[in-house]
Amino acid sequence: MQSISASPTSISPDEKLLTYAREVPLYQAAAGATSASAVLAALPYITKQDIKHGFPNNFLRAGQSLDALVARNLVEVEHTAGTTDNRADLLLERGWWARQEQWALALNPHVAQVLQATPGAHRVTISSPACNGDITFANGTPSVERRTLGLTRVVSLSRFPFLLGPDDLDQMLEEALAWDPVFLDTDPAYAVVFALHCERRRVRFPKLQFMFTSYEYTSVLHQRILERAFGVPVYNLYGSTETGHLMMEGADHQMVPSPNIALLDVINQDDRGIGDLVVSTLTNDYMPLLKYRIGDLVERRAPTAGSSAPTYVLHGRAPDALQTADGRRITTRDVDQCFVGAEGIQHYRLHETDAGKYVLSYIPEPDCDPAASVRAVVGKLEQLVGRPRSIEAKPVKFLLPEGSGKFVLSYPLAR
Repeated sequence: MQSISASPTSISPDEKLLTYAREVPLYQAAAGATSASAVLAALPYITKQDIKHGFPNNFLRAGQSLDALVARNLVEVEHTAGTTDNRADLLLERGWWARQEQWALALNPHVAQVLQATPGAHRVTISSPACNGDITFANGTPSVERRTLGLTRVVSLSRFPFLLGPDDLDQMLEEALAWDPVFLDTDPAYAVVFALHCERRRVRFPKLQFMFTSYEYTSVLHQRILERAFGVPVYNLYGSTETGHLMMEGADHQMVPSPNIALLDVINQDDRGIGDLVVSTLTNDYMPLLKYRIGDLVERRAPTAGSSAPTYVLHGRAPDALQTADGRRITTRDVDQCFVGAEGIQHYRLHETDAGKYVLSYIPEPDCDPAASVRAVVGKLEQLVGRPRSIEAKPVKFLLPEGSGKFVLSYPLAR
């Protein structure tokens, strides 16, 4: 990875918004606006369905054609994660993904320092194969050579991490050790299986300086195991395929946004200040997203000392939130906080199976008896949902991901 810069553009956010409103068909309702605030006031909120409807003509400017842009190697067409019916095609400026990731990583001083000091740092990626758009798994697992792209080696072998056997995990470990990474780029649910195997084999990576989790919600269980197994800081990098990376966790565990990457807003806030995150992107000029409801719940907090930017707390996907009989919303983070201090559990899912009734399926760590931890967690969860004796806890050997390759920690009845 090259040295990174925290300055993605010399054009102001206001100028960007005005240009998008004038030129992008999707935003013609704000074409006559004379200020950035007027642009945003004139536009409705959009969702993934608005990306899909009329694509790519809803984004192409006058005189542009997708064929010409692709032929000139200016853009690449990707798609969001999800099942086939729920995917949206995306128009991304070529090279944009790597650039915006570097801008986000620069928000963490420790990460920026390591990458500045280590030109050509090797990365190992551990995630669902469904999240690796540059590698095709349709005809089986590609060779390690085909899973090595520049400075990155992808050791993902299956979208079912809890079903990986010792031979598969040994192969992943051998490939990772041979690459000698400076950092790991991981989906936490997949990484935790790999981390526990590294512990069993008593292996650590000599050059490893940090790792980050992304792709889906990082549980306190994942964080604890990853830090224990690898002995380096674990940071959360938040975003989506369509928006790019929007926030980076700092050494103080605050999620820090960059106003140069996107403008963030929080709407429909409840009495705790938790609401729906709305994003207006500023760096992918071929497919800018204005007032985009990304589908996640966040809590905005006051700036930390020495900063003018607010920080954020991630609460998980809006569709994954539970609702109590008295109308209270329980977010994925609320559920996950019940696992603080729980030992011997590597992953879980809390599933509302009937109104006010829940099943807690959990995967124990190898050679651990987490019974005491589970009792404590169940007590906290029953207090959270406000219903005693409402949770049945059962150990399981594995849990399966959604069609997107991602896991759901809190699964409401109406989902």
